[in-house]
Amino acid sequence: MVVEITLNQNSYTIDSSKTTADVYAMNVFRILLVLMTFSSTHASTHPSHDHKVSVYAEGIQSPWGMKFLPDGRLLVTEKSGQLRLVSRTGAVSRPIPVDLPIAYKGQGGMLDVALDPAFADNQLIYLSYAKDEGRGQSRTAVAKGRLTDSGLNDLTTIWQQAHSEKGNHHFGSRLVFDRQGQLFVTTGDRNHQKESAQDVTTHFGKIIRINTQGQPSAGNPFIKDSYALPDIYSYGHRNVQGAYLHPDTGELWINEHGPRGGDEINRIEAGKNYGWPKITYGINYIGTKISDHTHLPGMEQPIHYWDPSIATSGMLIYSGDAFPEWKGHIFTGALKLMHLNRIALNENNKVTEEERLLLDQRSRIRAVEQGPDGHIYVATDGAQGKILKISPQSKGR
Repeated sequence: MVVEITLNQNSYTIDSSKTTADVYAMNVFRILLVLMTFSSTHASTHPSHDHKVSVYAEGIQSPWGMKFLPDGRLLVTEKSGQLRLVSRTGAVSRPIPVDLPIAYKGQGGMLDVALDPAFADNQLIYLSYAKDEGRGQSRTAVAKGRLTDSGLNDLTTIWQQAHSEKGNHHFGSRLVFDRQGQLFVTTGDRNHQKESAQDVTTHFGKIIRINTQGQPSAGNPFIKDSYALPDIYSYGHRNVQGAYLHPDTGELWINEHGPRGGDEINRIEAGKNYGWPKITYGINYIGTKISDHTHLPGMEQPIHYWDPSIATSGMLIYSGDAFPEWKGHIFTGALKLMHLNRIALNENNKVTEEERLLLDQRSRIRAVEQGPDGHIYVATDGAQGKILKISPQSKGR
């Protein structure tokens, strides 16, 4: 028997011939719970800001990360291993080569980019990437180099995961500087190493905090512990592909992929365990359980989770003036469900609104940034990726 339920143009289907009776019953229960939650959330949604969407730049191959430079240009990474500079008028530069051993396969490639806190003086940028170690092995790594008119110079790898692994999945990785000038590096569990997310002697499924030389940051929670890697800041993560420093509190907020269900938004605290795979709101892709638990002592609960998964990617906590009613709202790129997700939280960090933007674009959303003008810039995934610009609708139109 096949059960199909449709709500707000979203269809949810379970085929009982492909699951056991217990799993089938559990999946029906999950979908009903999702529909009740979805309906309740959207019933309280206020009308969105009037806005318009335009194509700011196009012809970018699989954009992954992007940051605005002080002069207003946009620096974009291409997953295959190049950089692009987008002018203030949307003109895209020729590819800027990046001389790194990039494992460009599956989810691997060149990933995020961050500007040094003193970029205006030193022109240093930081790149996260899947590092090719040969023989099918790879690991998440971070390099830094100097961006000049002649290209990317003095490029060197400053940090890498302690262990490599086979496969092409779950590298993370976002780069975020905190207010102390220390660099957060998000990683993934590499898919086949999910139990290692609980092991603080590995970098799989961790958030890392390092200085600009790639060394563990002073004050890290495990820096004095002989049993743990000193650059670990938090653990128990599956695959963190969105991260942003909260503009009000300075805390790191992240989104991470769940399995089938259980994508999460988390507020990161030093030394905390975020549970994967001991606790999860998701199940295996084949419908079997990963864990019997959604809560366990000593493990953090997400601020918000999605079931079914939206396949989270880039993240923004809006602080501009162009959309005053969106201040403090969290924007999350959705790959699988192809939209830009917006949620609002109350003072207790409970979701009060949720909206799906850019559905008409029918594009996987990989990255999202706030521009110097307060407008929102979004990178679409794919061989012919675009940078979309979300702007306020002109008055009187």
